[in-house]
Amino acid sequence: MPESFERGTTGERGQIPYEESAGPARAEPIRVLVVDDHALFRRGLEIVLAQEEDIQVIGEAGDGAEAVDKAADLLPDIVLMDVRMPRRGGIEACTSIKEVAPSAKIIMLTISDEEADLYEAIKAGATGYLLKEISTDEVATAIRAVADGQSQISPSMASKLLTEFKSMIQRTDERRLLPAPKLTDRELEVLKLVATGLNNRDIAKELFISENTVKNHVRNILEKLQLHSRMEAVVYAMREKILEIR
Repeated sequence: MPESFERGTTGERGQIPYEESAGPARAEPIRVLVVDDHALFRRGLEIVLAQEEDIQVIGEAGDGAEAVDKAADLLPDIVLMDVRMPRRGGIEACTSIKEVAPSAKIIMLTISDEEADLYEAIKAGATGYLLKEISTDEVATAIRAVADGQSQISPSMASKLLTEFKSMIQRTDERRLLPAPKLTDRELEVLKLVATGLNNRDIAKELFISENTVKNHVRNILEKLQLHSRMEAVVYAMREKILEIR
């Protein structure tokens, strides 16, 4: 298997914040479920991880839907999962996996360096977000770190996350002197459910309205608040105490 997961890239040691030591000896190996729509990539990961005495690959899945079923049956410690897959993507599967296997920790391993995917993955419950440009020997270390309660984000993505948070804070500070825009009662209901992490489909079920209507409400909320994402809307609403308006 190549030194890094993505052709044309070379992983550099030290990319991800972690200690070189594997930590104290474990009584039981870390049980890992590998989820990716490319069978060859799954096989490559299994070969790499099989060399680690404290890590055991207990199953694999080719898409998010299969991953949820496998997680419910196998109850893995770690789910190593791609973001974009057929039938059901990894981000959408995150929430369901956390429901059927609450103790499982999810690491997204993907080629997607889109900020939106990073934000949605974290919101859906992922503990790690790693790009496939990392070297193969870093995967096992990242798995150990997440199993020990740490979060793992590839440096380039962490930088984007920090930059976006700084921008959000700056934009919020600039608006603090302005009166909070008036949201309708229904928009407030939608915003509260968005703040709990529900997606549009679940919000529609909760409020007994169509998913398209939810999308329209979210769009109106963002326009009124002059924001660009659901995450910004929640941060702004919490800071301005809009969620307390009746």
